[in-house]
Amino acid sequence: MAIPVKLNVFEGPLDLLLHLIEKNKIDIYDIPIVEITDQYMEYIRAMEEEDLGVMSEFMVMAATLLDIKCRMLLPKEVSPEGEEEDPRAELVEKLLEYKMYKYMSYELKDRMEDSAGVFYRAPDIPKEVLKYRPEVNPSQLLDGLTLEKMNTVFQSVVRRREDRIDPIRSRFGKIEKEEVSLSEKMLQMKEYAMTHRFFSFRTLIEGQSSRIQRIVTFLSILELMKVGYIHASQEQPFDDIEIQVVTDPASWKNLTEYADE
Repeated sequence: MAIPVKLNVFEGPLDLLLHLIEKNKIDIYDIPIVEITDQYMEYIRAMEEEDLGVMSEFMVMAATLLDIKCRMLLPKEVSPEGEEEDPRAELVEKLLEYKMYKYMSYELKDRMEDSAGVFYRAPDIPKEVLKYRPEVNPSQLLDGLTLEKMNTVFQSVVRRREDRIDPIRSRFGKIEKEEVSLSEKMLQMKEYAMTHRFFSFRTLIEGQSSRIQRIVTFLSILELMKVGYIHASQEQPFDDIEIQVVTDPASWKNLTEYADE
């Protein structure tokens, strides 16, 4: 890891330039480049540090200042927009940026020193207080609660759940194979009728695992009613349909001929 080396009171060429500007009370936006370059070169000659790695940075800045000095003596260049370009503009921008970070470092250092003298008192709340929980009165919690308010809360919960649904993926269907044929379902109904001589149509349908299963089960019920193996009854409209096995399932024949067409 590189060890930072500090030359006199300057940490780098920009720090030295900023010192010269502040010392001479110069407007940073209008630097007298000739005067600053001369003073800068004097400081370099007076430096006792012989570390070439460090001195190279100062020498690069010296070359930059001499280049700007030469460009100041030449006719000013004109930008594509028709404005005269200032050779000092890039240097001024770097100095302003360096000055901002320098003063920010001072601010951070002050805050670090201030925080070093801050101490926090550890919490010492008694265990009895920590364990205390206020009593809950259900009547107070439900005070003013109406069905309308409950419906409002319910609708807000439903909306939040709907917002979590992916509007694209949620519309994807499922690719399912043909789970069972009508003839297979008829054989299953025969096994079911062996142990259920009287059963609910709704319970039978709700026990199916998919839409295809429910459709094929419904068709098998119709076929078994058609051949007279079962009887369906319903006391009132919209009531559940009760299925009664009227023929011994052991005598059911020709069930495998109901192949899907």
